[in-house]
Amino acid sequence: MTDLDDHDLRQLPLHDLHVSLGARMVPFAGYDMPVHYPAGVMKEHLHTRAAAGLFDVSHMGQVILRPRIDMPTLALAFEALMPVDVLSLPQGRQRYGLFTNDAGGILDDLMFANRSDHFFVVVNAACKSADIAHLTTHLSQVAEVIPVTDRALLALQGPAAEFVLAALCSPVASMRFMDVGIFPSDFGDLWVSRSGYTGEDGYEISVAETHALACARSLLATSAVLPIGLGARDSLRLEAGLCLYGHEIDTTTTPVEAGLTWAIQKSRRTGGARQGGFPGASRILAELGSGPARTRVGLRPEGRAPMRENTALYDGDTPVGTITSGGFGPSVNAPIAMGYVPATHAAPGTTLTGEVRGKRLPLAVAPLPLFPTSYKR
Repeated sequence: MTDLDDHDLRQLPLHDLHVSLGARMVPFAGYDMPVHYPAGVMKEHLHTRAAAGLFDVSHMGQVILRPRIDMPTLALAFEALMPVDVLSLPQGRQRYGLFTNDAGGILDDLMFANRSDHFFVVVNAACKSADIAHLTTHLSQVAEVIPVTDRALLALQGPAAEFVLAALCSPVASMRFMDVGIFPSDFGDLWVSRSGYTGEDGYEISVAETHALACARSLLATSAVLPIGLGARDSLRLEAGLCLYGHEIDTTTTPVEAGLTWAIQKSRRTGGARQGGFPGASRILAELGSGPARTRVGLRPEGRAPMRENTALYDGDTPVGTITSGGFGPSVNAPIAMGYVPATHAAPGTTLTGEVRGKRLPLAVAPLPLFPTSYKR
């Protein structure tokens, strides 16, 4: 959340639609955002898991990187900013990335796609100005860095997402998880990826602002789809064990501590074809080799009371960590959380306590995700 006054907030292209649907609007990352609709967070969450939910994520930053020389030259320059293999990403595919700093901390996490003659990048809303400046500073000699300012971004998530979106754009049915494509539709060209932030199968859809309202209304026209706000978006991603920038990851957290080693391909690791060469490589590669001192874990509090962000964690009377995100998991019907503990305390089943209003309450380390994912592989 931000501390901006209401008059400082930017509005989403679909702001009036959210208001007309009865959304409660709140400040988030500099935007006036829907936190929930009349159905409420619990129903929105469970409906997404059972059918499909439509999220307005137009606050995210959309950026095109167009090569000045060629795609391989741009790919090598781009991957010098993060411990991720960009060069081998096939056309029509998307990958998760992490901008790192010289200390190995995370400046932001992002998604980037190879669209044949350029890369398409989606970055977090709160970081997008800094990210665009970062890209411009480091890539301007090999790429045009072009912020996309005339397109909305929607996410359609849940087991019914394929059926619903294919009715408007049939090619999406054959996409696999992390495929991307540009498809003609009644709403102009849709830039589609089969991905999302809920742990469910689904899509993210970039649509021209001039067609965004008609597109959103068409998706909402079926009873399979409900509009979903920030509240359920957060509980869905928490169950799925997905990081939120500023909570699980930030400039003080390395990708290895955050349990994001799956995002660091062999080619960038020690002994790989293009090992290192990214900011913070010495620390990140060392942690890959010997393990981090602390690590991100799932947590399951006993009882029904959620443990929230910043709850201190203890082993006996010894402070050992902090909860970074916590709440109630509607799909697991229990409180859930994520946080950081020493590697010595990270084994599933390890019992700790969390301090809530002066009382130490028990919780146990649990494997991530806290609810099974259902991506279409």
